[in-house]
Amino acid sequence: MNHITKLAKATQVQRRVLLTALAGMTGALLLALPTPGYAQKKTGPAEVPVEELMKPTDLPDLSVGPADAKITIVEYASMTCGHCASFATKVFPEIKTKYIDSGKVRFILREFPLDNLAAAASMLARCAGGDKTLPMVETLYAKQADWAFTQGNPVPKLFDIAKQAGFTQESFDKCLTDQKLLDQITAQRTRAGDTFGVSSTPTFFINGKRLTETPTVAAFDKVIEPLLAAK
Repeated sequence: MNHITKLAKATQVQRRVLLTALAGMTGALLLALPTPGYAQKKTGPAEVPVEELMKPTDLPDLSVGPADAKITIVEYASMTCGHCASFATKVFPEIKTKYIDSGKVRFILREFPLDNLAAAASMLARCAGGDKTLPMVETLYAKQADWAFTQGNPVPKLFDIAKQAGFTQESFDKCLTDQKLLDQITAQRTRAGDTFGVSSTPTFFINGKRLTETPTVAAFDKVIEPLLAAK
C-alpha cells in the first residue's frame, strides 16, 4: 500500500468518526448532557471589549442588519438548547421587526455547541451556504423537538430537514465529516469561553455588555433604548 492510498484510507476513517458518534446518540444521552437554563448563575465579565468581541476569525459571522448599525447584539447559542430555540422562535422575530429591519441593530449569531449533535446541526446550517444558512437555523430551531430530543438515531431526522435545503445524501455526509469546519466551530466555542466567559446558552452581548436578564423583548428594550437615545 503506497503513501497516497494510506492517506486516503485514513481520511475516510476520520470522516466516519462524527457520523458514527451521531448514529450512536440517543435521547437519553442528550438529556444527560448539560443544558444550562436562565436560572443558572451567569459567570464571566459583565462587559467585554467590543474590539475583541468583534475581532474577525476564520469562521465568518452569521449576521443580519447593517454592519454600521449603532448597536450590535452577539448571541452565543447551541442548536440543542431549548432556551435558544424559544428565543429564536418567540423573541427574535419581534427584535428583528423592531430594531434590525429598521437598521438600528446588527445581530450576530455564533455557535456554542453544548454537545456533538448541536455541532452537527451547526455544521449543516453552515454547509447550506449563502442565504440558506440562517433560514436553516430557523428551521432547525422550529423543529428542534423532532431531532434534538428524540429517541434513537437523530441522523435520519436531520437529513430530512437538510433535504429541504437542497442536501443530497452525499453532501450531507460530506458536511458532517468536514473536520476543518468542526475545528472552526470548536475554536469559536473555546474562544467564547476563555475570552468572554461564556458558559451557558443563550448568552448575549449588546455592544459588549452582557445581558444578565432572561432574554425577553422587554429586557432587550431596557438596554437598547438608552443606547439609541445617547448621542
